[in-house]
Amino acid sequence: MTESKEAFLEVKHIRKTYGKFTALEEINLTIHKGDFVCMLGPSGCGKTTLLRIIAGLEAPTEGQVFIQGKDVTKLPPGKRNFGIVFQSYALFPNMTVRENIAFGLKKKKLTKKEMEEKIRNVLDQVNLADQIDKYPAQLSGGQQQRIALARALVVSPDFLLLDEPLSALDAKVRLKVRKEIRSLQQRLGITTIMVTHDQEEALTMADQIVVMNNACIMQQGTPVEVYDQPNNPFVADFIGSINFFQTDIRTNANLTTDKSLMEKLTEHQENIKACRPEDIEIVQKKSLNSFNVLVHDIEFHGYGYRLWLDLGESENALVNNDYISVDMSADELASLGIRKGDEISIRFKRGKLHYFHQTKKQANA
Repeated sequence: MTESKEAFLEVKHIRKTYGKFTALEEINLTIHKGDFVCMLGPSGCGKTTLLRIIAGLEAPTEGQVFIQGKDVTKLPPGKRNFGIVFQSYALFPNMTVRENIAFGLKKKKLTKKEMEEKIRNVLDQVNLADQIDKYPAQLSGGQQQRIALARALVVSPDFLLLDEPLSALDAKVRLKVRKEIRSLQQRLGITTIMVTHDQEEALTMADQIVVMNNACIMQQGTPVEVYDQPNNPFVADFIGSINFFQTDIRTNANLTTDKSLMEKLTEHQENIKACRPEDIEIVQKKSLNSFNVLVHDIEFHGYGYRLWLDLGESENALVNNDYISVDMSADELASLGIRKGDEISIRFKRGKLHYFHQTKKQANA
């Protein structure tokens, strides 16, 4: 039996309004010590506002913030002992790397020798000790981001806040830096909260993902949980690709064997069936649980192919687009000999269907 982790940070009943606009609505969140947590959601969902409230840069309209059991809601940022890294790096262009990192240490009353030792130690951690006398303009974007991270870590913070730290980097550099940040976080064991709108970043870096939309938390869980067991259509659609079908499960009983689910669904509800592209398989011969489709298009994605399939006159009406997306390997595509314009049969892999139900009022919202 694994030991439960200690709660490091708790947000209770947080609400934030700006006049008539509600930025956050009834936010409750627990973050455990040592975890890497990604707050993920579209622009304007409230994730950065929540980060700023945790940092003390914004005051909540209602609710409380607790750090290690202490109510810090009214404490200023300087009393919360965190490091923060912004999207823009916020490095001083007229200062060297050494001077930029030293800036955060000035209030620590350290000797010159102690300060130099701390600076060199943190630069070793981010593998940039040889850049100590350079100016920001002489560094690449990835190096500047790591210097900003070193400046945040040099003050020995209790926790780290990252606000879209990788969004200004190009794809290859972003991949490299995210691995370095995750590796450093695991090595130090520092509790870290990162705001991002990038699903891949969240899935690959986080211990816990907090999915937000419309000022609310939609779901919190591990990357595997939010991908494989989404709470609602928004989470299912926002993280990864998914196909939604409008269906009445009571009259299409062959599509599910989950009797307990069928019993829960009532006549006043519109039911949605969903399946990810990798969880739909091609079958050689039409069977009870399969249906025919036309291959509308085939896209090469490097790692494999994505097929776009036309339902034609099928009783399964698509909700979110005109075609079903199905992923398959190059070897599988070649062995089946599938080409654009072919009619094929598909079925959902066992246990991989998701079911959501909502009232007609919600469906039309």
